[in-house]
Amino acid sequence: MNEALPDVPEVRVVGLPQLTSGFDLVERLDLPMHLKVHGPLEPMGGEQLAQLSERINLKGRGGAGFPFHKKLRSVAEAAIKRGVRPVVVVNGSEDEPACRKDTVLINRAPHLILDGALLCAEAMGARTLVIGVTRESTQRSMEAALAERGLSNGRRSALRARVQRNPVRMVTGAAASLIRSIDGGPAIPPGRKVSASRSGVGGAPTLLSNAETFAQLAIAARIGPERYGNTGLYDEPGTVMLTVSGAVARPMVIEVPTGVPLRYVLQLAGAPPVPQGVLTGGYHGKWIDAATVDEAIVSRNSLQQVGGSLGAGAILPISQDTCPLGESLRVAQWLAEESAGQCGPCYLGLPAAARGLEDILNGGGPAALEAVKQVARNVKRRGACSHPDGSAMFLESTVTAFTDDLAAHVLGNGCGRPVAGVLPLFEGGRAPTGVPGGGEENGPSRQKIYVDWTLCRGHGLCADILPEVFQLGADGFPTVAQAEVPRFAEAKAVRAVRRCPALALRIEEDTRGQAPSSRGNLPVLSQGRGRRALGR
Repeated sequence: MNEALPDVPEVRVVGLPQLTSGFDLVERLDLPMHLKVHGPLEPMGGEQLAQLSERINLKGRGGAGFPFHKKLRSVAEAAIKRGVRPVVVVNGSEDEPACRKDTVLINRAPHLILDGALLCAEAMGARTLVIGVTRESTQRSMEAALAERGLSNGRRSALRARVQRNPVRMVTGAAASLIRSIDGGPAIPPGRKVSASRSGVGGAPTLLSNAETFAQLAIAARIGPERYGNTGLYDEPGTVMLTVSGAVARPMVIEVPTGVPLRYVLQLAGAPPVPQGVLTGGYHGKWIDAATVDEAIVSRNSLQQVGGSLGAGAILPISQDTCPLGESLRVAQWLAEESAGQCGPCYLGLPAAARGLEDILNGGGPAALEAVKQVARNVKRRGACSHPDGSAMFLESTVTAFTDDLAAHVLGNGCGRPVAGVLPLFEGGRAPTGVPGGGEENGPSRQKIYVDWTLCRGHGLCADILPEVFQLGADGFPTVAQAEVPRFAEAKAVRAVRRCPALALRIEEDTRGQAPSSRGNLPVLSQGRGRRALGR
């Protein structure tokens, strides 16, 4: 079984280092060493930064790939129009088990990230800088970097800068989750989608981008667009930070120029000569087969053209001696556990998709395959964040990339190969625990809500009040008969029970291992029949 990746795995570089300059000298570049390696950095105006970003075609390195110059201009325009100061947020929340490139940068080159963030803050007149992290090591490194620069969150500071530590969870890395947590709420996406460029932290226009993105901006600001463009491809210049793991001899983070053959990157990490498949872009990414690997180069456009994805820069090959569907099932189960538990299509759909994939492995036949495809289609574009979309993309890629294995499981007795477990997951298959605010208030509660079909008349109020649990089918009736209630939605569940015109809803609470709940007159029946919460 593949163990979880360390926070800072081996780091390699192809060609001349940019982001990883100085890594051969010290483990961590403090401020004096950072200045020796990279030199001083002159301030730039807002439009200068936007033009620089546009000339080097800088796109977000967190997965979405949004053009940075558009985001920069949008925030500046919104701030000027409203007459308020913007906020700058660095997203260093790297919560996928297969990704470590941002964690490496924060731990070893924190000042390069701060350079880019401070350039933007000064150019736009921002007075607040927040760096979002989820690991103890990244928190320590970034807090030390702020102290080395004399930056603090004091009220009299010209620029108030601080580190925001959130739980290690897949949804924590969503921009909306980070903003919500900075404002004092839980680190889960809000129910509505609002552009951070218009209304982010405290309602102010917010420039939020990935840690590597700010580091790339700092490199380009120092060496200029011409020198920056001398590395990599013409239309995607510069370097890319990749995390290579899975069936490899040496899991590593590697800085490579765009345009390097993907096959060469895999060889450096000791991947099988002919992998059965390569998962590109991480667990919200896509599979490509061995033949396609030979065609692919490291670039966003190239990987898209061959059916892959650059995503957050995770590359995971698997060997010929493991079951690809079984490997994907482990990931699908983890993705289901990582739901914030607040959107029905995600909270209910992802576990259903994982169960469907398991049914395929267990000989469920064509019906199981169709069920997986249907669930994947149904969860897309119906969540408060990109987690259901990315998870659905992974599932759809799985059932299209391994057609021979799929046929063996659907039509025969399986592929005959064991599940080696080479795709890294957190210990126990779940995210680390013990972080304040992590999981308990965001996960499922001990309550379940039931629909009594003998009473239900299809009024639909339950879906209006509790959309996290209930969706209406084509016939106007709820699509589930029972469901666990997310902890944060308990009050809404009670309201749904009370307002149901047909009195067709009831709540039960699992009291095993606890004293009965003392909730006053809430309509909760302590009958101990609730099913164990997913992943508990």
